[in-house]
Amino acid sequence: DRLGKVFRDDMASIGVPFNTAPLIGGEATARSIIFVTPDGARSMNTYLGASVEFSPADVDEATVRDGEILYLEGYLFDKEAAKAAFIHAAEIAHAAGRRVSLTLSDSFCVDRHRASFQQLIRGQVDILFANEDELLSLYETSDFDHAVSLLRADTGLAAVTRSEKGSVVIGDGDPIVVPAEPVNQVVDTTGAGDQYAAGFLFGIANNLPLSTCAHLGHIAAAEVISHYGPRPEVPLADLARKAGIVI
Repeated sequence: DRLGKVFRDDMASIGVPFNTAPLIGGEATARSIIFVTPDGARSMNTYLGASVEFSPADVDEATVRDGEILYLEGYLFDKEAAKAAFIHAAEIAHAAGRRVSLTLSDSFCVDRHRASFQQLIRGQVDILFANEDELLSLYETSDFDHAVSLLRADTGLAAVTRSEKGSVVIGDGDPIVVPAEPVNQVVDTTGAGDQYAAGFLFGIANNLPLSTCAHLGHIAAAEVISHYGPRPEVPLADLARKAGIVI
């Protein structure tokens, strides 16, 4: 439909391949109204639309095989067909020698699929992203340090964001605490988690130290929360160079 074409063309205009075939008939393209409060927090009213029909047949296997790292969104677990697509994509990536990353999406999503997420993390996820609330929900605890210890036993690499407290990176050694990037004002937190993941994964793909990966994540997140909307308004590479990170 018209909105779907706008989205596809917009992705292409910034160099992002969008190879998913359109849905013929059925629901309209998904959309979300995002309400932002004066403190920068956001609430979403989302119409899932055509995305509820996403299935393994919609996974572009060549794109998955060609990518360095597959990034999976936990919200897909809410529909059985999409969940099957999720697992299918992970299997394709691993068969091609690629890495699979997962973001837990939100604590309510974790509540709905806790056992499935735990099983997935232990068996098919190479890199996990979560915020503090999601991690606590995953292990049904209010003790952050205890949750971190449980996560260390379940996964090889994870990054847990803690808002203004920065993030904790869990790898082979002791957890690494990386401070948040300072911002003058938090305007809109929409997209902060995905931008953090983008910066972190860019660092991983370029074999940078884990602390630098997290620093790149914080740089990207700090930019996007400083204005309305989830897309960066300045080149993130310029911000990385300004911070002394040279790729």
